[in-house]
Formats: sequence, structure tokens, C-alpha cells
Amino acid sequence: MKQSIEMSDEGPVATSPRRRVRKAEAAPNLGVPVAGHGIDVEQNIYQTVFDSVLNQRLAPGTKLPEPALCELFGVSRAVIRKVLQRLEHDRIVELRPNKGAVIAAPTPEETRQIFEARRALEVSIVEIAARCHTAQDLADLRHLLAHEHEVTHNPYQPTWAACAREFHLRIAAVAGNPILTSYLTELMTRCSLIVALYQPIGNAACEHAEHGRIVDYMEKGDVASARAEMGRHLRALEDNISLDRSGSTQTLAQMLNLG
Repeated sequence: MKQSIEMSDEGPVATSPRRRVRKAEAAPNLGVPVAGHGIDVEQNIYQTVFDSVLNQRLAPGTKLPEPALCELFGVSRAVIRKVLQRLEHDRIVELRPNKGAVIAAPTPEETRQIFEARRALEVSIVEIAARCHTAQDLADLRHLLAHEHEVTHNPYQPTWAACAREFHLRIAAVAGNPILTSYLTELMTRCSLIVALYQPIGNAACEHAEHGRIVDYMEKGDVASARAEMGRHLRALEDNISLDRSGSTQTLAQMLNLG
């Protein structure tokens, strides 16, 4: 029998106090694939939260109450705590004593440091990519730019952010260094938190024309110009950040794309 859920300020709660937490195998209709092994269930929950942050559905400062997460995913608190510890390790979540978990909210100083690190890393990445790319790599990047141009007219801001993220990670893939790609992925996750927190509504996460110039320089083999353009591009992105923040009126289930 399907259990009805009501929303409170702390998230979804069961209408019946006698209801026991469901096991992972009995969690239908949540929009999340539930696997038969504990580690797979944890990964599914982790990925749902991670994707919701990257797509700006979960804003920095959003509370993640353990009871609500148990209810949404149909798992025990032990499972949720393991996932939250992983998210904290990856600096996506902050675990506050006696207050629970919240989506991390980078401070202005942390924002400066993160962008500084990202500029240093991506300037090096684009240099490698500009030296070792293939014709197919350039064709793939051009195809991605064409898609990016289409979504610049999309009023949904997370769509822009997803395209921008894909472009930068694609250049890292061209560079062919998985260690650099891993570092960049972590920094871009933290940048997504910053964009969700500080990016003014209606502003693109990255400028399409700047991406195009980076690919142009790569195609010409102009390594110095590719480096310089990437540096200017990321500096402009940082300069576009506003320190004003706004809250969300969505429920936790809606922010996780489960409701």
C-alpha cells in the first residue's frame, strides 16, 4: 500500500507515526533506481544529491534532515549517514554538530581561493589540449559549441551551467590526464555551489563567445593565446559573481527531483 507523505518545514514526513523506515528494496516510485546491494544504494543516493547540486536544484545552505532523506529514499539512517559523510569528504555537504547536514555554502574568501585554483589548473589543461588534440577532438568541441549556442536562449539557468561544465570537462578529456580531470571535477563541483549561491538570475554561467575563441586558438595551435583566453574567461566568470543570495521555496523532494 502506498504511503502518503506530507511536507513540513523540515521536509517530507510520513502521515503515520507507526510507519517503519522501509528497506531499500521496497522504495518504489522515488525516481531513483534502487539496486540490490548496499553500496549501490549508497551510490544512487550520493549521485542524486550530487546531480541536484550541480544542476542548482539544491542550493547552498539547504538542510538535509536525516529523517526526510530516509523517507525519500526508503533506507535506514545508517545508510544516509554514510552518504552524508562521503558528501562532506567531497565538500558538497557540511555536517554541523547538533544541527545536521546542509549543502555547503562557500564564503567570499573561499570563492576567491577556489577560482584562483581553477584558473591555475585550467590554464595548464588547455595548454596540454592545444598541443595534443586531434581533428576528431575539435569536431566534438565544435558540436558541443553548437549545442551550447542553442541553449543560450533557454531561460532555465541550470541548463546553461550544465553545458558550460561539459565544455570545460571535454577540454580536460582532450588533455588526456585523468589526474588533472579529477582535480578539475572537484573544483567545478565547488564552483557550481558558488554559481548556485552567488550567480545573478538571468546570467549565463559561461560566455559562449569565449568558449568559441578558446577552440579557435586550439585549432590554430596558438597555445599562448589559448592559455590567455582561458585565464580571461575564468576571471570574467569570477567577476560576474554577486554576493547576494536568495532562498528556495521548493520542498526537499522537489529539489532532489523526486517529487
